[in-house]
Amino acid sequence: MNSASNLSDRLLNASIEAKASDIHFYPYHDHTDIFFRIQGKRLHYKKIRSEQYQVLLTYYKFISGMDIGESRKPQNGTIQQKAASRLFSLRISTLPLNNLESMAIRILPQDSSLTLEQLFLFPNQLKKLKQWTSNRAGIILLTGPTGSGKTTALYALLESILKEKSYQTITLEDPIEKDMENILQVQVNEKAGITYQTGLKAALRHDPDIIMVGEIRDKHIAEFAFEASLTGHLVLSTLHAKNAAGTVHRLLDMGIERSDLRQSLIAVAALQLLPIELDNIPTRRAAILELLDGSTLENVIAGKEDRKPQTFHSFEYLRKKAFAYGYISEENYFS
Repeated sequence: MNSASNLSDRLLNASIEAKASDIHFYPYHDHTDIFFRIQGKRLHYKKIRSEQYQVLLTYYKFISGMDIGESRKPQNGTIQQKAASRLFSLRISTLPLNNLESMAIRILPQDSSLTLEQLFLFPNQLKKLKQWTSNRAGIILLTGPTGSGKTTALYALLESILKEKSYQTITLEDPIEKDMENILQVQVNEKAGITYQTGLKAALRHDPDIIMVGEIRDKHIAEFAFEASLTGHLVLSTLHAKNAAGTVHRLLDMGIERSDLRQSLIAVAALQLLPIELDNIPTRRAAILELLDGSTLENVIAGKEDRKPQTFHSFEYLRKKAFAYGYISEENYFS
């Protein structure tokens, strides 16, 4: 295990130095390729022997509580690890292939390296987002594809809210991606009988002001989240969707009634990350937001998307604005 631990430490330190968000292992029968995802791009890091990869795979399975003897079905686990004097949560998942098994690691810093202001490209969009949280009941959704920064933005938003006012805040997460102070964090564990549904029911008995649901994954979670908002709670959550209007369509597909959307859905912020450059050198990624609220949201719920006013700014418009201001390169504008 020592050799695996040393290899893991070297790999993690290299990924952090490269500011990678993910590590991908792509196994072949005679070797394994390792890729880092940096600024949204998947880049080859190095090649290791198959024997090294098998030792590393077994090591990660063992320390994250997976079944080391199981290779025929997907597994996932989470561990906490220190590197470069910082604490990270590693979300590990395996996937069975044809006589092989791949692995992916999501790297989640436990300290906030970026402020809430740095996470968003345009300050007026952040101001709008914070205005929404002054509501005491209803649902606010942060949406986008995997890796678009939804959960990071949600954590930062919660921290910002709690710095200003004291609210009883409960989260339901699978997994808990970041330990936070002054918040009751519930780890969803279906094997132990703690599902999103049972967790939400229990959370409602704790007199919460704010409930954060890590992700609305299906109809049942969506129904409970909307039910919680109807009983006088502010619910914050994430959802996978291509854009802001697509979020409404996903909720309708899940069986949420248009009347419930009108009554409970305060707003939708769809996120898209852009690589910000300074003197043609990538510095960080920041989010642009498609913001849906008020009459604009009402038109989308009613199926009248063509009636979006000029005040609604699409991703296309925002990318054009970012390019005009010199925040992104021509390559990233057209990508």
